[in-house]
Amino acid sequence: MINLHDIRYLRIGTADLDGAVRFATEIVGLQLVAREGKSAYFRGDKVEVRGDTRDHTLVYFEGDPADHTIGFDLIDSDDLDRVGAELEKAGQPVHFGTKEECERRRVRSFIASSDPSGNKIEVVARPFHTGVRYFPSRDAGITEFSHIGLYTKNAARDEAFWTRLMNARVSDWIGDAPLLRIATAHHSLALFPAQRTGVQHINHQVEDIDDVMRSWYFLKEKGVKILLGPGRHPLSTAIMLYFRGPDGVVFEYSCGVKHIRPEDEATYRPRQFAFDQYAVCLWGSKPDPELSAFPQTDAKPSPLRAVIY
Repeated sequence: MINLHDIRYLRIGTADLDGAVRFATEIVGLQLVAREGKSAYFRGDKVEVRGDTRDHTLVYFEGDPADHTIGFDLIDSDDLDRVGAELEKAGQPVHFGTKEECERRRVRSFIASSDPSGNKIEVVARPFHTGVRYFPSRDAGITEFSHIGLYTKNAARDEAFWTRLMNARVSDWIGDAPLLRIATAHHSLALFPAQRTGVQHINHQVEDIDDVMRSWYFLKEKGVKILLGPGRHPLSTAIMLYFRGPDGVVFEYSCGVKHIRPEDEATYRPRQFAFDQYAVCLWGSKPDPELSAFPQTDAKPSPLRAVIY
């Protein structure tokens, strides 16, 4: 088994790097830590929250907007050769990063591969840290870069990839979509069935409900389209807000996410939810049709709704 520590970074191509930089800083509230050549590096983590000093968490680079790559770091950096062997044994592509590629990712070494749907992933060893604290570009209340929604062409197959080859665990299912945790947060990855690959949404945690509501008003004032919320996810208990980002990628703020601690692992059992309006939002907020992979329905609450209380 490949023992991942957590998501390390996300790399996203864009046809308008200047526009993506403005959105990430002026709207989302991330810190621009560097702009080198055709890439811009951002942070969205407070050290006192994660105990983490990641060099960056998000990269926009000039390129195909459909080019998305998720980077994960290992519990033990010495495992990288074994990771390559296990991926090859599982029939997945393996490419060891060149010196130049490592420099662009700010890691000592990495392996590029993909999940069975073709989503691009990188497993990194000895990623760079920084001694400079996170300084947001606006007061959005961001505390950490938390999770990613990912499209999958076969949810059951990809769930097996992440839970049998990797050390992810299922926290809950909503319809056919598994929500997978790697560390303690309810989910690091959510796999949404679709006929495509790539990132469906990017989540940043904020401090509390006041930050969610302040951003709701702020985004509306700035003309940013709200796609879902404010609301509360029954599965993770998080209060959330989704909004449109550049190149069709959706951003989410949330707070109050459930954590499943090591002492709870032996007794925790994942739950099955129907993929209906009230499983998406306990309060009944309806997803905008643009928010693909979420149900567009006025259906009454499923009988399974009872398990969320």
